[in-house]
Amino acid sequence: MSGSELATALRDRVLICDGAMGTMLHAAGNSLDRALTELNLSNPGLVSTIHDSYLSAGADVILTNTFGASRLRLADQGFGDLVGEINQAGARLARRARDAAGRPVFVAGSVSPAVTPSLRRRVERAVRVEALREQIEVLDRSGVDAIMLETFGYLEELAEAVAVAAEISALPIIAQATFASDGRTLGGESPREVAEVLNGLQIAALGTNCTLGPQGTLSVIEALVPHTHLPVSAQPNAGLPRRVGSRRFEYSADDQYFARYARRLVEAGAVLVGGCCGTTPSQIQAAAAELGGLTPVRVAQPARARAGRRPEPPVTLSPSGGLGEHLAAGTFAVAASLPAPLGGIADEATEHAVRLRARGIDTFFLASRQSPRAQLSSIDLAFQLQQRLDVDAIATVTTWDKTIMALQADLLGANALGIRTIACETGNPPLLGDYPNVDGIWDVDSVGLVELVAGLNKGIDCNGLPLATRTGFLAGARFNPGAADLDAEIARTLRKISAGAQFLISRPIHELDGLRRVVAGLAGADVPVLVSVVPLRSFEQADYLSHEVPDVRIPATALRALEQAGPDAARTGVGMAAELLAAAGPLVQGAVLALPADDAAGVDLLLSALP
Repeated sequence: MSGSELATALRDRVLICDGAMGTMLHAAGNSLDRALTELNLSNPGLVSTIHDSYLSAGADVILTNTFGASRLRLADQGFGDLVGEINQAGARLARRARDAAGRPVFVAGSVSPAVTPSLRRRVERAVRVEALREQIEVLDRSGVDAIMLETFGYLEELAEAVAVAAEISALPIIAQATFASDGRTLGGESPREVAEVLNGLQIAALGTNCTLGPQGTLSVIEALVPHTHLPVSAQPNAGLPRRVGSRRFEYSADDQYFARYARRLVEAGAVLVGGCCGTTPSQIQAAAAELGGLTPVRVAQPARARAGRRPEPPVTLSPSGGLGEHLAAGTFAVAASLPAPLGGIADEATEHAVRLRARGIDTFFLASRQSPRAQLSSIDLAFQLQQRLDVDAIATVTTWDKTIMALQADLLGANALGIRTIACETGNPPLLGDYPNVDGIWDVDSVGLVELVAGLNKGIDCNGLPLATRTGFLAGARFNPGAADLDAEIARTLRKISAGAQFLISRPIHELDGLRRVVAGLAGADVPVLVSVVPLRSFEQADYLSHEVPDVRIPATALRALEQAGPDAARTGVGMAAELLAAAGPLVQGAVLALPADDAAGVDLLLSALP
């Protein structure tokens, strides 16, 4: 096959791209921290086997194992002088697999940004461009059918890469940006803005890959297609990764779910559909079966009507003390959950808290947010709420991407500001493209954080040395009733209690079986448990959580009810949450509620379900 034939095929039919190479190499025992592209030289048989697996699954396009094989990235791992050899070998292995397939197959040379997002500001543009130029020149003369620019989080860098590739090569160029959970690139550009820039460049197709799972990718494609005349590609991740052990990751999207969204991606206008991080040959096989016989279409995203709500008389609670006073008195504690505000401004969160304070809510749980955008820290928001509203605020402290010394400094600062209630989490960094969470700092997990807080409360620092003062934290920890291995989750929660956790807050629940098992497993620990309840807003949200987010259990009955509710799904979700809250009440000592800011009737229904 040739590049011109690929350009024609992209306009005439739906093509199946392969799935993740890195995931498969990782599953074979290779760390994501190593140069996976070097395996083209040291273990070519493994790379060839993965290519063959995707071709057997039905892929029409396979990518070379050259993502990240530019000089700057390879130099960090000691292979900077092997750019030519690694890329040549990657192209050769893919071509051999193509030639043995016995049917028309295209090979695309995979090219990533020259550096990871965390290093982007430290490397001059000319240096980045030269690194890309060197890699693309090798791929161009190594017999690939196209150049695939993947996982570019910044439009400026993607446009630079397109210009370099077009200058060097006459091959078709497929340019793919990666988008965060807010529907914008890491640089803040919308799908429309990406399309408007790329439309004027010398590319054969544009699209998106990585960071988002099938549902998030669909939203990006729906926003991208109406603004381009070019063929569109889509390569979603298999949902969100679950961290297993110190350096292993697993994904939860199953084959049927992936295939269902592959069809929806084509119906939304994508013509090249494959997979990125976490996807495997089984998911590509399911997608190929689902897409067989489909032809390219272009569909604009329909506008969705919003259902009106009838105001109801408000329900209010009797104000009382904060969480510590509730727990000490043995009364049922109620806290409202507020996410960390993006952009660094607390006004919107404060206004919502003011409205809830008027309803008798005196405690606020300030949840961490998994987002690459600038956001106010929960400690700062807790301080502002306590100063402005005289309420108790539970600040979430996460360990990801912080050394133990930085965590200790944050905690001492929070104590000095008068923050007295905290929830300890390991947390998850926002995905920034490439392989998940590889660049994170993980000095301690949530158990280690609880131990640190317990030591500070005794006047001892992380090195066992005495402090000039003691902190006075009421320290809590999280647990997940939806965990795949509940016995392991119970054991880990007991370790948190042994480390010094004084209360527990569940992850949001959507069914009771897991909560019952965990509560039973903690019997005798004598630590208060608060259940977290978050109403589901739509079938799409529930479908996403059920299939793309690890360790979330949503009953099939709930999914059907939300799907059947259509435009009234949000109201149905609140009703289901109220029923769940009423049933969970006897099992726990309190609740953390996500109370909708724009639905007074929903707030009333949830508050009326409290014990």
